[in-house]
Amino acid sequence: MIHETAIVAPDATVGSDSEIGPYSLVGTYGRDDLRPLVMGSNGVIRSHCVVYRGTQLGTSVALGHGVLVRENCTFGDRVSIGSHSVVEHSVEMGNDVRLHSSCFVPEESVLDDGAWLGPGVIVTNARYPNRPDTKENLEGVHIGKTATIGAGVILMPGIRVGEGALVGAGAVVLEDVAPGQRVVGNPGRPL
Repeated sequence: MIHETAIVAPDATVGSDSEIGPYSLVGTYGRDDLRPLVMGSNGVIRSHCVVYRGTQLGTSVALGHGVLVRENCTFGDRVSIGSHSVVEHSVEMGNDVRLHSSCFVPEESVLDDGAWLGPGVIVTNARYPNRPDTKENLEGVHIGKTATIGAGVILMPGIRVGEGALVGAGAVVLEDVAPGQRVVGNPGRPL
């Protein structure tokens, strides 16, 4: 069901039993040369979301209120993005990824199957922001399978968080986190 106030691009594909809430813009923003948006079946896009062209959403993807998803993102199945989160362009998420409310995930980030981000997590990708060459030097963060990132964590550019790792709430992570490792504090340090 597409709410009467939602605007969906005419070339977008919306799977069966998917819902698009009021005042959402789906597949309308982005360059005209991008492929049309594809949304799998049984998905939910709640009110006031903006999802750009060129993005592919798997089955049973759920977006909370006011979520922004930029172009050329690829989400697997059963991805859940909490209200007021921002996912910049060219982000890859595997199956069963969960972002709680108010997360920020920048371009070139990769979140493997089952990665979990608590509320207010900030992922960064620009080691030297606001310079003429910033865009050419972005360093995406890679969050491994089933890794858990606690509330309010900041992940610095280029960080790799290994499979099954746990980063405690409020940590500022400056270095890679090994698979299965637990990291806490500012700066983040292993337990």
